[in-house]
Amino acid sequence: MSAKNIYFYYKNVCEEILGPEHGITSGQFAELAKKTAPLIERLNQERKSGKTPYRDLPYHPRYPKEVKELAARLQQECENFVVLGIGGSALGNIALQTALNPYLYNLDSKQRKGPRLFVFDNVDPVQFGSFLDWIGDQLNKTVFNVISKSGQTAETAAQFLVIRQMLLERLGPEGYKKQIVATTDPKKGTLRAITDKAGFRALEVPDGVGGRFSVLSPVGLLSAAVCGIDIETLLEGARQMDERVSRTDFFANPAALNAAIQWHYYQRGKRISVMMPYCHALKDLSDWYRQLWAESLGKKTDLDGRAVFVGPTPVNALGTTDQHSRVQLYREGPNDKVFTFLQVKQFKRDVVMGDCPPEAPELGYLARASMAKLLNSEKLATEYALIQDKRPCLTVIFDSVCPETVGQFFYLYEVTTSLAGMLFHINAYDQPAVELGKEATFALMGRAGYEEMAKKIRPFQETDSRYLV
Repeated sequence: MSAKNIYFYYKNVCEEILGPEHGITSGQFAELAKKTAPLIERLNQERKSGKTPYRDLPYHPRYPKEVKELAARLQQECENFVVLGIGGSALGNIALQTALNPYLYNLDSKQRKGPRLFVFDNVDPVQFGSFLDWIGDQLNKTVFNVISKSGQTAETAAQFLVIRQMLLERLGPEGYKKQIVATTDPKKGTLRAITDKAGFRALEVPDGVGGRFSVLSPVGLLSAAVCGIDIETLLEGARQMDERVSRTDFFANPAALNAAIQWHYYQRGKRISVMMPYCHALKDLSDWYRQLWAESLGKKTDLDGRAVFVGPTPVNALGTTDQHSRVQLYREGPNDKVFTFLQVKQFKRDVVMGDCPPEAPELGYLARASMAKLLNSEKLATEYALIQDKRPCLTVIFDSVCPETVGQFFYLYEVTTSLAGMLFHINAYDQPAVELGKEATFALMGRAGYEEMAKKIRPFQETDSRYLV
């Protein structure tokens, strides 16, 4: 086993804690084991036959080497590294940076092990324009990583066109070539054609791996390596978790337990899944999880073509912040949620509180106490309060926040998602409902071939004044 691990703790969903109305009985666990164990074996077989290529990313013989070689060169070349992407091409990059680099990484050169990192996953003109104003005279010290398998994603393409024009005008064709790295399809697509013509340095988006499953590929690894994160240890953590989530013993497999518990509660009307880290470094892991869970499991039809309209709704929260904004709802509102806490046993550092002012003896309980102890006490207190109202609670416990445990977390939740998809009897790897919005955007922006759709959208473009108050 790895020196540092994460652990899945599920006692606080059991009948002995929550009672029979909201808890899971030993008999129900036995039924879940009977239903899920064959799916573990089936998923393992699908992996062997090449149907789940994301599971082999931690073992890829070439990707880490290529990433580290390119990252070493980029660290010498640039002071700013900018990721242009959206969804799965951005959320993993953000989660890795937040989890594994200091909070003031971009601001304090003493805390930085590489260039500053910026990840743009939107096309908000005010946000992007502000960045352009700042970066304008630093272009020769800035590398842009454009991430898109096809190159036709509107948001990433829009960002790229802005940067392309700026680079060509200010640095010329050679500067344009030098300051861009493409992560894209190795053989085909719009961005591949642009890359080949311009001569960009490039890494590949692995075939058959959807964006939300791609964080352990060059999609997520390059920005991490450039910013000094140990990607070999990250991948080692994922390999360690692979052994655990491949076990056919249901009660020894954290992904199987997690998927089955979430599926079970969905059938009982608890259709909202809240992830609440009690650690700032882990907050963007819950954001990454939201896309993974929502895009994978929200489906209109099952594998037999029947309309099912399934999908647990993922919600991210942050402890202790959201104790003061949501726990009132979570305790006294509808009992329709499953809570997953992320808890850290050993923080990278601690802060000790000062002495108590004589005029405020009521603060004495905090004097000279550890802030880490307070944070974990708040987690336990919130969990205790939720349990008093019969709200099911799970916890993922991190020995510490480090590349090993973060790699384990990514892999745990990817396999959990695959098993949950099997339990729901849906395809966890497609996202058909996303396409209509993309096509409507093409139509509104005047892309050729979408004229008929533009006509259908036209009635919605004008605001009906009768409904404007």
